[in-house]
Amino acid sequence: MNMENQNIEYKESWRDEYLKWVCGFANAQGGKLYIGIDDKGNVCGVENAHRLSEDIPNKIVALLGVVADVNIQNRDGEDYIEIEVLPSNVPISYKGKYYYRSGSTMQELNGVALQQFILKKMGRSWDDMVHERATEDDLDREAIDFFLRKGIQAGRIDPSEINAPTATVLQNLNLVDDEGHLKNAALLLFCKKPGRYFTGTEFKIGRFHSNIADLLSQEMIECSIIQMADRVVRMLKDKFLTMPIHYEGLQRIEKLEIPEDALREILYNAICHKDYFGPQIQMRVWDHHVEIWNDGELPSAITPENIEKVHASYPRNKNLAFAFYKAGFIESWGRGWQKICDGFTAAGLPKPTIESAQGGVLVTFQRNNVNLKMTEGTLIGSQNDSQSDVERKVDNHPERIAENIVESIVEKLSAMRGRIVKIVWKNPYSSAQSISEEVGIAPRNVQEHLRKLQQQGIIRHIGPDKGGHWEIIKGE
Repeated sequence: MNMENQNIEYKESWRDEYLKWVCGFANAQGGKLYIGIDDKGNVCGVENAHRLSEDIPNKIVALLGVVADVNIQNRDGEDYIEIEVLPSNVPISYKGKYYYRSGSTMQELNGVALQQFILKKMGRSWDDMVHERATEDDLDREAIDFFLRKGIQAGRIDPSEINAPTATVLQNLNLVDDEGHLKNAALLLFCKKPGRYFTGTEFKIGRFHSNIADLLSQEMIECSIIQMADRVVRMLKDKFLTMPIHYEGLQRIEKLEIPEDALREILYNAICHKDYFGPQIQMRVWDHHVEIWNDGELPSAITPENIEKVHASYPRNKNLAFAFYKAGFIESWGRGWQKICDGFTAAGLPKPTIESAQGGVLVTFQRNNVNLKMTEGTLIGSQNDSQSDVERKVDNHPERIAENIVESIVEKLSAMRGRIVKIVWKNPYSSAQSISEEVGIAPRNVQEHLRKLQQQGIIRHIGPDKGGHWEIIKGE
C-alpha cells in the first residue's frame, strides 16, 4: 500500500468532516481517500462497509454536488472504503467554504487566494476583470502611442493604425467589455500611475554590496507597464550598470555590460507574468550578479529543470501577454527563456538561472562589471596594470575628459535638461522623438527644453532640421 502523498489520504474511520478532503481533491487535481487504513498504510478495516458505501456517495452529492466513485476493497480479510475523486472544472464548496489540496495539506481558501482560484476555475484571469470606476480619461495617450509605435516597428500592427482612437485600440486588444468598461489590464498597460488603482505595480531596484543589509542606493519606478521595461533599462544605464566604451573606426560604441535584448526579455517576462495581487517586482544589483524577482509561481507544467525545452506558452495574464506580443516584446511560442540563454551565451556570459522562491520566480544572471574590474586592478587588455595606472589611463582618455566637462554643465541644470544634454552628447543625431521615448515626456516638451538649452548657450544644432546634429558648447 502506497504511503500518503498529495493525491492520497488515509483515515481509520469515516467522519462527515472528511468531506473537506473530498472537496479539496475536487478543487485540485483529484485524488483518493481511503477509509479503514491508518497513516502508515496498514489496513485496520471498517464496520458496516456496505452501509458506508451507500451513505458516503449520497452525502458527497448532497453537500458537494459532485459524483465520486466509492468502492469496497478487501485486504487480508479486512474491508476498507476507497473514494476516488476526479478534479472538477468548477469551484466546489463545503458548507460555504472552499478547500484545496496542496501538497499533503488541506487548505481553506480565503481572500485573494480564493478569488484567484475561482477566476482560474472559470477560465478567466485577474487582468480580464472589469474595473467599474475607471474610464478612458484615466489612461495616458502617450503610453498608447508608445505601444502603437512599438507594434508598427515590430510589424505586428498596421502602420495605418498609428493614430487609431483610444477606443479602437482598447477594443482591438480586448481591454473593454461589451458595455465599454475598462478591464484591469487596460489600467496596468496604459495608466500613467497604475498604483492609484492597484498595489504592487512598481518596479523596485536596489544596489547592494556585500549583504542584504548593505543597501547603497535604490530607485522605485512607477509608470504604465507597457513602458516599464524601457524605463528600467534607462535607469540601469544611468545609475546601476556599466556601459564600457570602445571604438570601431571613428564610431564611438557604448554597450551595456550585459546583453540588452536578453535583459529586456527577462524584464518583459517578469512584468507580463507577475501576479498583480502581490508585491512589487524587485531587482537587486550586486557587484558580480543581478537578481530579479516577481511574485507568482511558474505554471505547473514548467519547472526550472525543463524550462529550456520546447514548451507551450502559459500566460498568467492573457490580456497583458497579448498586448506585449502585439508590441513586439514577447513571442507566443514559449521560446522566451531559450532566447535569454542564447543572448547571454553569445555575449560570453553564463546562462541565467531560474528558480521558485518565496511564492514567485527568481532569475539570477552574472554581470560583466567593468567598474569593479578597474577597482580590483584589472582593465580589459591591461591585466598587469596597477589600480593607479588604470585610473590615470581612464581619467586621461579624451572621452573621459569630455564626459567630465559635460558633467560640470549638467550639475547646473534641472534634472530633465541635464538628462537631455547627456543624451545629445552620447548621440548627437538624436531627434526630439527619440529623446521623448528615452526620457518619457511628450516630443513638444522635449523641443521646448532643447530651445531653452540653445538660448542658454549650452547646445547648438548644426545643419538642417532633418539630418543635422547637436553639439555641446564647451564653455564658449
